[in-house]
Amino acid sequence: MSEVIIARNCRHGQLKVIAGDLTAYEADIVVTGANSRLAGREGLDENIHQAAGDELREACREIAQEKRVLNQQPCPVGNAVVTKPFALPCKHLIHVVGPDCRRPSQDENRRELLKEAYESMFEVIAGLKPRDTIVSPPISMDIFAYPHREGARMAMQILLNWLDGEDDPGVSEFIMLVHDENYVNNLKTVYRESEDQFPGQDSTREYRRRRY
Repeated sequence: MSEVIIARNCRHGQLKVIAGDLTAYEADIVVTGANSRLAGREGLDENIHQAAGDELREACREIAQEKRVLNQQPCPVGNAVVTKPFALPCKHLIHVVGPDCRRPSQDENRRELLKEAYESMFEVIAGLKPRDTIVSPPISMDIFAYPHREGARMAMQILLNWLDGEDDPGVSEFIMLVHDENYVNNLKTVYRESEDQFPGQDSTREYRRRRY
């Protein structure tokens, strides 16, 4: 069982930040940060592909082949696609391609591309059932080297706006699963600095003496 690092209640659901293993977490939807080829050969996404099994690689290969026939990338930056989860303990697996800040052209436009990636993820989620519980890493904060302080602030603002907006996304719990200590430290700093500016109400204190 993992400690809840941050919890915040919003109009339609709750956002939790928890340290844990994305491949082992049970949820309706699991999100992975993919690359535009859907290759699953780097970082957390590689772990997802290994845990899901060869069937996932074959499914992604089929998507890539279909797109190549149309002279398109399998999943361009800022986009998202859904596949079966295969051996993963969830109902749906969403592949989201955020900006790769190791590439100068994407790094230059990283804020807009990160917003597009989350919006694409939200669009895919809206078409899926069940979607009550979602588990996702912070997009582009792994090997894609998005600056952690900026990315942490943007991720919190985007997700909380979504859970606290006028329209109900049909999600009761969105879990941001983290594993990088540096990102967690930056996220905590951002949250302390801006807690009163974020949508919703803090509920972290409810979990301080118990395990999730």
